[in-house]
Amino acid sequence: MTKPADIRAKTSDELDAMLLDLRKEQFNLRFQRAAAPQERTDRIRVVRRDIARVKTILRQKAAPPSRPRAAAATSPEA
Repeated sequence: MTKPADIRAKTSDELDAMLLDLRKEQFNLRFQRAAAPQERTDRIRVVRRDIARVKTILRQKAAPPSRPRAAAATSPEA
């Protein structure tokens, strides 16, 4: 399991490479599961969650900064 702080410290290019590696590992694990019983069945879940973490942080880095909600709620409307 990769910690979110470790993922946030990486650049977008590093995250793209990490995502590609995780997807390859996920594919291989699914293929192995179909071919024969596995010893570490939890690895599939861990990889899937790591993929979600990387994708979430990539989205956060790509998104423009939004207004704080408190300021939006207290501003008067015309």
